Amino acid sequence: METALYLPVKRFLENLGFTVKGEIAGCDLVALSGDEPPIVVIGELKLTFNLELVLQAVDRAAAADEVWLAARMSARGKGRESDARYRNLCRRLGFGMLAVTATGDVEVLVKPPETSPRRNPKKRSRLVAEHQRRKGDPALGGSTRSPIMTAYRQQALACASALSQGPRRVRDLKPDIPDAPKILLSNVYGWFDRAERGIYVLTDAGHAALKRWPQQPVDFSGAADSGP
Repeated sequence: METALYLPVKRFLENLGFTVKGEIAGCDLVALSGDEPPIVVIGELKLTFNLELVLQAVDRAAAADEVWLAARMSARGKGRESDARYRNLCRRLGFGMLAVTATGDVEVLVKPPETSPRRNPKKRSRLVAEHQRRKGDPALGGSTRSPIMTAYRQQALACASALSQGPRRVRDLKPDIPDAPKILLSNVYGWFDRAERGIYVLTDAGHAALKRWPQQPVDFSGAADSGP
């Protein structure tokens, strides 16, 4: 599974001083430096180095300062990672290459250039915003078969947890969950029902969601507005 590559690559980037989170806006991982504005690094994971991995990186490149391709090192080291043509293609495109060994070590095969033009600042800002709003790192990079735990879903679950004890007023939820009014009104996941003006209750679907994703108290008071 590609998710097996995530933690080794995450550790590699953390050792370089980045904060890493998985599955941000379709990217397997996004890493931010502590600078202001932050350096944005996107990582794409595949079990093997192939053309699809390069194409994914090309699609992400406009929003990032650095792009890293990461794949498992082939058993005898004779996969695409040893193909000079593949490495040269990555160099020409400005991508880095990381090989993850069977023991979980990470080898740098190609380094990306130190600077890269930001062609799509709007997309870049969305990546940064989602990364900063999301509490912790709740999604393994490379996940494809389960819903992604976005910042919006995290706040929606916080609303569901608050309502699990009974009806609540929106104004009582807002201090701890700033997006509560919008989340309850839009009801994207079908978890909430309006009992009366300004008061909401939890639906059966909301109770089921809390069983799937048990909640601990989380402070969202510093989070900005987010989308689903």
